[in-house]
Formats: sequence, C-alpha cells, structure tokens
Amino acid sequence: MFPLQRGRRLRVNESIRSLVRETSLSPSDFMFPMFIAEGENVKVEIPSMPGIFRRSIDLTVEEVKELYDLGIRAVNIYVKVNENLKDNTGKEAWNSNGLMQQAIRSIKEACPEMIVMPDVALDPYSIYGHDGIIKNGDVENDSTVEALVKMAVSHAEAGADFVAPSDMMDGRVLRLREGLDAAGFQNVGIMSYSAKYASAFYGPFRDALDSAPKEADVVVPKDKKTYQMDYANRIEAIKEALSDVEEGADMVMVKPGIAYLDIVREIKNTVHVPVTVYQVSGEYAMVKAASERGWLDHDKIMMEQLMCIKRAGANLISTYFAKEAAILLNK
Repeated sequence: MFPLQRGRRLRVNESIRSLVRETSLSPSDFMFPMFIAEGENVKVEIPSMPGIFRRSIDLTVEEVKELYDLGIRAVNIYVKVNENLKDNTGKEAWNSNGLMQQAIRSIKEACPEMIVMPDVALDPYSIYGHDGIIKNGDVENDSTVEALVKMAVSHAEAGADFVAPSDMMDGRVLRLREGLDAAGFQNVGIMSYSAKYASAFYGPFRDALDSAPKEADVVVPKDKKTYQMDYANRIEAIKEALSDVEEGADMVMVKPGIAYLDIVREIKNTVHVPVTVYQVSGEYAMVKAASERGWLDHDKIMMEQLMCIKRAGANLISTYFAKEAAILLNK
C-alpha cells in the first residue's frame, strides 16, 4: 500500500510531463537588448559577448524584422555615443536628431508592431561614465532627473512605446510621468528599473557602450554604489518597487537575473504590475564561455535559466539569448 502518492507517476514520459508542467516559455516572453552605433552597414561583435553586435541603424532595422518574425515583440535599445558628443550635462540625450531618436523612428517605421523601449540614463552621454550629472563629487539627483525628463520626452516624440529609466535616481518615475503627460504622451508607458543592483555582472555591457565610470580631473564616484542598490539588501528592493508603482510605473524590473530570483519572487508577490527581469551581460557571457569550453551544454543551460526566471515570476525577460531561444522554441 505504501506509498499511495507516487510523484514519479507524473514524470513517466515527456507527454505526461508536458501535461502537468507549471511554467512555459514562448518567444513573446522575451525582450532583446540591442546596441546601436553610428554609420551605415556597421556590425561589430562585442568581444566579451559572443554573438552580440553593435549595429548601425540600417542593420538594426533588419535584425528587428527578423526578431518580429520569430515572435519576439519587444526590444530594449542602447546607443554607443561618439566621444565628441559627451559632456557632463548629457544634452545629446535629448537631441531630436540624435542616434537614439533616429533609431526609434527607423524601427517604428519599419516594424510598427514591435514595442520599442529605449534606455533612459545619462551614462552613454557622460564624459564621466555615470548615470547622471556630476556636482560636488557626486551624482546630483534632482538636476539629473530634470535631464531624464527631457530625454524621455524626446524618446516619446520619436515614437517610443515605453521609456525605460535605468538610472536609479530618487523620484524620477513621478517626474517622468508628469513630463510625459504634460507633453501629451499619456499612453507612453514607463518600465522602471526599480531594483537595479550595483553588480559585477554588468562588465561586458559597459564594454559594449564604454559606459563604465572613468577617471577625471574632478572628483567623481569611483563606482555606481551611491545610486544602484547594495546586493546584500532584499527589503530595500521591495520598497523601491512599491515606490515606483506609486509614482506611476507601468512595469518594474529586477536586474540582474539569475542571482536575484529571490528578489523577483518577492516583488512579484508584492506589486500588481508586470515584472521584468534583465538577464544581464555577465550572465550571458558566463554561459557562452563555459559552453565554448565544453563544460556546459549551451542550449540546455540557456533554456533552463530562462525557464527558472519565468518560474520565479517574470512576465517579461530581457535577455541576450532572446533570438537563440526563440529559434529553439519555434522548432
């Protein structure tokens, strides 16, 4: 008689396992982060991120069409800004004919149904590599927020569906919502990087955009720990997410992904808006490096990690694996 309940009955074969599977993945669960460069017919692989490229706008548009055909419905875009356009104010960030604004317009013209979520932060435009304006040796919160509002409105004018503030300044979601509404963009959403940790997993991303903090002839913070979150903290992440929702965020994000799934679940259980998770560049690079050496099965690890992120509570996964995973799922 013992045991009456045998869990293995539900694992006998793949058909049974698929019937009772609690979590599933589809291409529409993914958002693809894209890096955009000046010029035409430019495609430069990022050495620390095999298979990921900086592309000029023309090639970015072609890639977006491929992604849409695979079932991916959102892209998160970042720009590699020329050094001569960088300063401490970030004013290039709201240039109506800037690289980001041109990219948004081009993508929406070529693929109107693709959801475009441009990054809102000043680090690609900063001579210091920080997410805001440096004053008195630190990133000054309120003047940075004013700059971010101008940046976000310029993205909306170019056709962005959502703006994605990744800066971690206090109060910026409220000011962005007010600024967008005042400019007539009530339907442009905000996907806030609510729980963005000061993580070592971002290294390859900073290689891609040259956005790491830099030495300077003035006093600047040596890292981003005065505004990004301490990775020892959990309750703080819940507080940040709740605050962003109260200020008008339509989605909240946890970043990084795999090492922070406890935070994903906590926030999913707390807020009543969609939760996005960013599987970041370092997480991607580790899988690529280990699989290249034959230490891991690339596709199995890729799909396991994505499934675990979804299982933890992600409604949307921003991942450099999006295209590869979509191809595999479509098979």
